[in-house]
Amino acid sequence: MKVLFLPEVENYLFELAEILYQKEYFGFKENAVKYVIDLENDIRTNLINKIKRPAPPFFNRYGKKMFYSVFSKNKVTQWYVVFNVYQDNEETILLVRYITNNHMIAQFL
Repeated sequence: MKVLFLPEVENYLFELAEILYQKEYFGFKENAVKYVIDLENDIRTNLINKIKRPAPPFFNRYGKKMFYSVFSKNKVTQWYVVFNVYQDNEETILLVRYITNNHMIAQFL
């Protein structure tokens, strides 16, 4: 099993730590960086085992026939990972096309 991220998703994760720090969700930049690294590692490790649901039509702008899974990082924030599942011979490949959180897209789910 492989988990791959589109370049846009990688760029978003790279910028996310700075966003979280600037909006004062974290008092120290190092903590924001650790949070993002932990989120990415959680996705890479656990996406295959998460419940996947068909992504609503709102997400068709990122691809077709996608699924989403939820990653809870604390009591108020859930991250939504939108992805496709592919089979390459006997290997499952999960291609992450979009990541967002409940504060941004809850109305679409």
